[in-house]
Amino acid sequence: MTVVTGISLNPLLLFMIFRLNEELIFPDPSLAEPDGLLAIGGDLSRERLILAYQNGIFPWFSEGDPVCWYAPHERCVIFPDQVKISKSMRKVLADEFFTVTMDKAFREVILNCAQSPRKGQDGTWITTEMQDAYIDLHESGWAHSVEVWHKGVLAGGLYGLEIEGVFCGESMFSLMSNASKTALIWLCRHPGYRLIDCQLPNDHLLSLGAVMIPQEVYLSVLED
Repeated sequence: MTVVTGISLNPLLLFMIFRLNEELIFPDPSLAEPDGLLAIGGDLSRERLILAYQNGIFPWFSEGDPVCWYAPHERCVIFPDQVKISKSMRKVLADEFFTVTMDKAFREVILNCAQSPRKGQDGTWITTEMQDAYIDLHESGWAHSVEVWHKGVLAGGLYGLEIEGVFCGESMFSLMSNASKTALIWLCRHPGYRLIDCQLPNDHLLSLGAVMIPQEVYLSVLED
């Protein structure tokens, strides 16, 4: 692992980016840049990905770019017992409009997440390389998917990793209204998870009860 330093447009600000090599190691997450960027390089091997998530780090990069590793100083999470369910959503759940399963269609879920358009984004960060890496994690028991079905047709879902009782969510998609909400609420009701890691905030997650916690608090949960 090497360190690349430089000066930003503001001459008073020095930035430091770690460059990974074949050595299986990550820098301390607290050394991440203000935007959360911690390191670049390395690979998406099973061992490196698991080590990353165990230390509150995740990959996020675009097609053609080097692998970028992030460790946000504030983490967007949902405490399962604090998930917010609207009155209209309670009716959807009570009416059993959807059927929910787990780990029944991981490949289909990650492919739909990759193909779903994102507001303000051109293309997807869930590259073919990323898909292959997470399918490998799924086949080895680390990554999981939640599928939401309507009349036997996949309507939405999400996927992520399970690390020490924390579900580290990666992405979700919805082909029908309320499908992704159903997946997330189902996940919060799953007895095996004490925290849902959403990584970065958005209005959709915040409306469901997501909150921001300091990096050190998130890491302490992983260590418990």
